Amino acid sequence: MVETIYGCKWSLTVYQLLTSGINRPGEMVRSVEGLSTKVLNSCLRRNVEFGILERLAYPEIPPRVEYHVTTFGKKFLRILGELEKLQEEIEARE
Repeated sequence: MVETIYGCKWSLTVYQLLTSGINRPGEMVRSVEGLSTKVLNSCLRRNVEFGILERLAYPEIPPRVEYHVTTFGKKFLRILGELEKLQEEIEARE
């Protein structure tokens, strides 16, 4: 799971967007240059399957979809944060 998520270069970007309050796919695509709707949807779908994100679809016209980090996802993101700190320590030693 970690390899799949970390292997997708957009997953970390999506997490940053969600942290900054951007949770709608259209807004995500507009916020990040080079991110396509197709790639974003694949990334979001994978994160939902792993239980990191939850998808909320509202019965409105036009349809509105939002993504939020789950409780499990918050734990996962804390671990990723610790891995990033460890990587920074390793790079500082070199």
